[in-house]
Amino acid sequence: MPQLAASARARLPDSAFAYVDAQGRRRLPIHDASHVRNALARFDQTAFADDVTRERARQRLLRAAKKYGIVPIGFFDGQLRKERQQNEIKARARDIAILPRGTVTFLLTDIEGSTGLTQRLGDGYATVLRDLRALIRRSVRGAGGHEVDARADEFFAVFRQPARALDAAVAILRLVAKREWPDAEGVCVRIGIHTGRTTLTETGYVGIAVHTAARVCSAGHGGQILLSSASRDALAGSQAAGITFRTLGRYALAGLPDPEALFQVHAADLRAKFPKLRTTAVAVRSTASRAR
Repeated sequence: MPQLAASARARLPDSAFAYVDAQGRRRLPIHDASHVRNALARFDQTAFADDVTRERARQRLLRAAKKYGIVPIGFFDGQLRKERQQNEIKARARDIAILPRGTVTFLLTDIEGSTGLTQRLGDGYATVLRDLRALIRRSVRGAGGHEVDARADEFFAVFRQPARALDAAVAILRLVAKREWPDAEGVCVRIGIHTGRTTLTETGYVGIAVHTAARVCSAGHGGQILLSSASRDALAGSQAAGITFRTLGRYALAGLPDPEALFQVHAADLRAKFPKLRTTAVAVRSTASRAR
């Protein structure tokens, strides 16, 4: 593209530019075919005053492209990608706006043995994961919870009330157990629940409570629901009939400064016996030992 000299630029009318800002600066010259192509390439790098002026500049640029017989396929693709990204950002902001703040209860799920399941099912694993997520979403929404994130074989949800999180967890395991999975495969989901105070930002929840919930979940086995001590205390007397808690002891959870007391959820139709937790138990010192 030939360089546009300052004197030549000054002689051009405002109509020879796609955008003239509020200070009178003329941007994106479109007076010939080479500059139109350059303007198409630089459009997304230009800062506009607002969406109205951006759209006006876009329309002016497209008219210039038509005038010079330029078909801006790449420009359209780029614009569509940008619009999709902007829509995704706006949708994410709307979703975050409805999430509960302050002290909340997190529920995390994870598929036990997902690597082996993927190897055995091949492409069929995608269908299993899709159906499992739909099942979990239905249980979470049915209990008044909110989906925070879903990636790989993990699902992250939040609840205002810990009893609702427990209801969702039990419902998930019951539905998973009743479901007939492809090739008679057994799908086992581990669930961790933790209650704590956290911070909600434009990108989601941050804070030690999020990490604690993840560690509680990863300590369990497929078919097992684990509660942190904070969730167990918050649930005292509010769980549904037939639901009890078994004390498992105190455990060191990776990345957390203090051991955490963990509890297993019991119900008549849920599996009751599991191997040792997948983390290190912390020995409880006797009163006599502490007194020495």
